[in-house]
Amino acid sequence: MALRIDIITGFPEILKSALNESMIKKGRNKNAVEIYLHDLRDYTDDKHRTIDDYPYGGGAGMVLKVEPFVRCLENIDKEACIKEAQIILMSPRGECFSQKRATQLCLKKHLIFLCGHYKGIDQRIHNFFKIDELSIGDYILSSGEISALVVVDSIVRLLPGVLKDIDSAWTDSFSDKLLDSPYYTRPEVFRDVKVPDVLVSGNHEKIKKWRNKQKIEITKNKRPDLYSEYIESIK
Repeated sequence: MALRIDIITGFPEILKSALNESMIKKGRNKNAVEIYLHDLRDYTDDKHRTIDDYPYGGGAGMVLKVEPFVRCLENIDKEACIKEAQIILMSPRGECFSQKRATQLCLKKHLIFLCGHYKGIDQRIHNFFKIDELSIGDYILSSGEISALVVVDSIVRLLPGVLKDIDSAWTDSFSDKLLDSPYYTRPEVFRDVKVPDVLVSGNHEKIKKWRNKQKIEITKNKRPDLYSEYIESIK
């Protein structure tokens, strides 16, 4: 059964092209995932299709209105029971996204992403639906569409049949609390710089040990925080 992903957005054009390229396109073509875009402007009665307004209490910026989100979610509920779905709001207040979280989400049956914009969404959306908040990092983007796309891409590539070699995904950086090792390809020598001898030795056990050593050293040097977690995990 394909994973269903609904993305609710006021700016669908930001997503359309990216959702029809590379691994996401492959996942859709292989029926590993079904992705539906919902334009918030289709769920407002305003003749100007307005989806935002000034915040109560004053202050700079605009706030996305609650009505279009509620109406859109109710419409999705008519097609696929959203009680069984995980609703995710892309927000700087959310849990920081990780490879572990991507693995957990790829096992779900139905995901719904709410894309914020401006100062965010009217807080009352949480009064009507159980919503988890998710962040891709401690910085601010112009829209939740970009962060939702990051999460969707990381999930879809883990779905069965999307990657030609699923082991490639399970050995990516962060899969075992370590950054990945360096990789090389042809030509074996380029401008007098040679591929490490061990990688062309044919000795798979030595290659495995070399890569693991590289992963540990790179993580220790570039991400001491991750290295500390790794050391704790093997004690």
